[in-house]
Amino acid sequence: MEKPGLYTSIQDLGRIGFQDAGIPFSGAMDKESHKIANELVGNPHHYPTLEITQIGPEIRFEGTGQIALTGADMAAELNGKSIRRYETIDIKNNDHLILHQSRLGCRTYLAARGQWQTELWLNSHSAVSNLSSVEGIPKPLKALQCIEVSTPNFIPQRLYPEHLRPVFSSCYVLRVVTGPEFEQFGIEQIQSFFESVFTVSPDSNRMGYRLNGTLENYSTLREEISSGIVPGTVQITKSGQPIILTADAQTTGGYPRLANVIEEDLSIVGQMKAGDEVKFMLVGLPDL
Repeated sequence: MEKPGLYTSIQDLGRIGFQDAGIPFSGAMDKESHKIANELVGNPHHYPTLEITQIGPEIRFEGTGQIALTGADMAAELNGKSIRRYETIDIKNNDHLILHQSRLGCRTYLAARGQWQTELWLNSHSAVSNLSSVEGIPKPLKALQCIEVSTPNFIPQRLYPEHLRPVFSSCYVLRVVTGPEFEQFGIEQIQSFFESVFTVSPDSNRMGYRLNGTLENYSTLREEISSGIVPGTVQITKSGQPIILTADAQTTGGYPRLANVIEEDLSIVGQMKAGDEVKFMLVGLPDL
């Protein structure tokens, strides 16, 4: 890793079963792109990938192997030549990979065929952005850091069908179900939430997405008791601002939970970036 880019970390499918101890789920923000990348190099879905955020790294390879890139288009170049996403790419010794800035979408995923020889913490390789001081926990990648992947035999090139690839935009509609405190909100606030077009604030990260905009005439009814939250929970702050909690969010929170993004749309959230527009659509469980 010659240069780490804006924020590059190792992620898998997350850290399951430790939320009662306050440990976030973590894992890939866009799990669909993560899974597809692993499929393209013949790895199981739970194997790690590099999650690359907005501005990509520069990587020098030692030895041979196979990689695949999915998710946001960062105009990747291998030895100065453009390479495509969603296909298996053979790597030779001393190959040089550069990823630039994403235009649409926020995160690119890089899978490498084989076993990743990276640190494991509580059964997961995933770095956690808000627990960097905890001893032993995987950290975001730094310049000149080496990652070892034991590549077995090569597989024939795979190509993911173009019509199945996700399409990224600067405007998204997220499907939500009602949250535990939904009935505490008045009809005016609920209408405001579903009729408004919010924009993603620059103050957004793997813990949560703050949305610019507030609910109309909102005021809190009472002080909330800290309650359980999951990735996709939409909380409303005291000022009426929505926050979509994401992979590295705390496991409890004190703001009222108006809604929850459905699991199928969490990968969309992982590809939103500052300035993108977002609107919410209420769905019921039978609609899913």
